[in-house]
Amino acid sequence: MVFRRSLVRELTATAVALFLVLLGILFTNLVLRLLARAAGGTVAPEGVLALLGFNALFYFNILLSVALFLTVLLTLSRWYRDSEMIVWFTSGQSLTAWLKPILWFATPFLLAIVVLSLWLSPWAEARRLEYERQLESREELSLLTPGLFKEFRQAKLVVFIDSINTLDGTIRNVFLHSIDSEKDVTTVARSGHLEEAANGDRFIVLEDGRRYEGTPGSADFRTAEFQRLGRRIEPAEVRALPASLKATSTDLLVIADGAPERAELFWRISVPISALLLVLLAIPLSYVNTRMGRSLNLFTALFMYMLYSNCLNIMQSTIAQGRLSLVAGLLIIHSLAAAVVVVLFLKRLAVRGWLPRRRLA
Repeated sequence: MVFRRSLVRELTATAVALFLVLLGILFTNLVLRLLARAAGGTVAPEGVLALLGFNALFYFNILLSVALFLTVLLTLSRWYRDSEMIVWFTSGQSLTAWLKPILWFATPFLLAIVVLSLWLSPWAEARRLEYERQLESREELSLLTPGLFKEFRQAKLVVFIDSINTLDGTIRNVFLHSIDSEKDVTTVARSGHLEEAANGDRFIVLEDGRRYEGTPGSADFRTAEFQRLGRRIEPAEVRALPASLKATSTDLLVIADGAPERAELFWRISVPISALLLVLLAIPLSYVNTRMGRSLNLFTALFMYMLYSNCLNIMQSTIAQGRLSLVAGLLIIHSLAAAVVVVLFLKRLAVRGWLPRRRLA
């Protein structure tokens, strides 16, 4: 009982620490990608946090699975290195006695992975696509990036600004090029700002500038100076959502008959199953032989995880191509993984080992 309580405490502390570290790595990667898109003008700056949350929620199931696997592996490896496992074995307990406390600890995580894989991750992906679609339909000043040309396709307008005052929203050194009544119109101004009318229409209001209309050298070419000029920014048409199987609900995937839908359903079911098998796999892989190096088991565990993950991807591609059914794919890959777990447990439980030893004369 004392060992089990100590095990649960250490597993909890390790799981929290690992989850925070992996979450920090995930957030860093997502933030860099979203900031690059925001700098390129494809994402509004105020939409970065929302997109960050949706993307992080989509990857939470994989994050929890990896954190759970590493938690069990690192905790039991430390017990081997510090000879605490020797005390456990000499007290009459076997390696299989670890199954009950570890599975009791892992049950809440496994349930969370099931909920995330089957429902929350598709919901987060659908909300992300919907939010990006709404952002694309909002042609606002917030999408303008200093030093970059921004095209408003619905209004047939190209805008370039030199700088933005974030305090009052004033823009400096503005260049606009548009097509009005089949005529090229170029407008330059020293400053400008965004205004919204009572009916919701948005305007770029330019001040102290010059307007060039027509083709230079032709008879209809005109030039005019102005103190104040407004240009309406028409909202872009809301485009249809792309067909993404990752955003499709699990209920629709169950009743669908297509091979790609079967492959996506295979992945969602496989993530919780693989999380359970990885937890069981970490128990025999945590064995440390100090004479062969303290980190050899960690490299072995990393190799086993990468092999299992790549086999899942290969099996998913095979199902998507229609060469294998969903049930057959689930049985083949996870049965092999379960067989590996059983073999490793038997190897650790074997007293004399599997290979015969020669007796010395």
